Amino acid sequence: MNSEQCKDIGLEFENKFYRRCAQYTSLLQQWGKVHNLTAELQDEKIDTNILDSIYPLKFLNDFKSFADIGTGAGYPGLLLAMARPDAQAVLIEPRRKRVAFLNFVKNALDLKNVEIICDRVENVKDRSFDLITSRAVTNTSLLMDLTKDISSAKTEFLFYKGSMLDSEIQDASLNNYEIINVKDRNYLYIKTEGQ
Repeated sequence: MNSEQCKDIGLEFENKFYRRCAQYTSLLQQWGKVHNLTAELQDEKIDTNILDSIYPLKFLNDFKSFADIGTGAGYPGLLLAMARPDAQAVLIEPRRKRVAFLNFVKNALDLKNVEIICDRVENVKDRSFDLITSRAVTNTSLLMDLTKDISSAKTEFLFYKGSMLDSEIQDASLNNYEIINVKDRNYLYIKTEGQ
């Protein structure tokens, strides 16, 4: 991952972000071989996943906090936290093996803005976030239901989706949303009313 790849999609970051991406890639490849965190461990595949994770920073409204549901090996939550060190990030992941990896990366990269919760999202209570993200976890309607205890009327949602989006939008009865399509990715951005 380098600055040219980010410039190609219209994003620029401080050098620290690119250094952290290189460290993250190395750690993911080391851990991934042993712990089966993700099937995609080649540099190009990881770069593609990083770009996929951070692309929405081009169009998102400003946010001070976000929760990522089912962060897995770090997409998109860990990458968004690296790209936005000023935002408080809470990564919610139920699988201990993945949580161990996320904690290791958090400490190795000194990510002070990251909190990791080892639990299912429906068990997390009494929190509220400006933005809730999720990639490849479940359908939109269920995600909206599962996150009701960590969202407010001002929370926006960003779901990384594939091709089954039309029926999901209908099932979830969404009103104020936008779909940003980039190659095979549909970013479903659900905004607060009036935005």
